[in-house]
Formats: sequence, C-alpha cells, structure tokens
Amino acid sequence: MSLQLPPLDPLLLSELRLSIMSILMQEEEADFLFLKEKTSATGGNLSVQIDKLSTAGYIEVEKGFVGKRTRTACKITEHGRQAFKAHFEALKMYLPAEGLG
Repeated sequence: MSLQLPPLDPLLLSELRLSIMSILMQEEEADFLFLKEKTSATGGNLSVQIDKLSTAGYIEVEKGFVGKRTRTACKITEHGRQAFKAHFEALKMYLPAEGLG
C-alpha cells in the first residue's frame, strides 16, 4: 500500500518566493531593499515575485515615502503564514520516516 503524498504549494516552490516568505515569517515587516539584500535577487525579479505573493494574499505590500524616496514594505498575512506552515508540513511527508539524519 502506497502513501498518498500531500500536494506542495506551487507558489512556494520558487526559491525566491520561498526566501521572501521565510524572511517575513521572522520579521514583522521588511522593506524592498532589505529583501533585495537578503535574497541577492535583482530588483525586477524581486518585484515580480512580491507581486505574485501579494496577489495570492500571502503578503501585504505598503508603498509610501521616506522623505523624497519611495519605500515598499512587505508584511506576511495570516493566510500567508498558514500557507507557509502547511507547505512545510506537507514537505515533511516526503521525507523518510526515520528522518534525514
């Protein structure tokens, strides 16, 4: 009898989106420059991936100004937090019963 493996969240299979979500699970808020520095992503790619996470309701994006400079801040939503946790619980099912080590 084979075990039915749970589906993984396709949105979180992207390395960059997973990195963004991982950072936001630890930080109350992270701005664009912080995320860019931590992920080593290009600005364009980071912007696209933030938009995808925002459209899915996983993060909230606030755009504003600090002085004359624009600032984009990201926060994880409760929906995003639950999706992240569910993804990792599902991922654990793909591991051997005795673990990795």
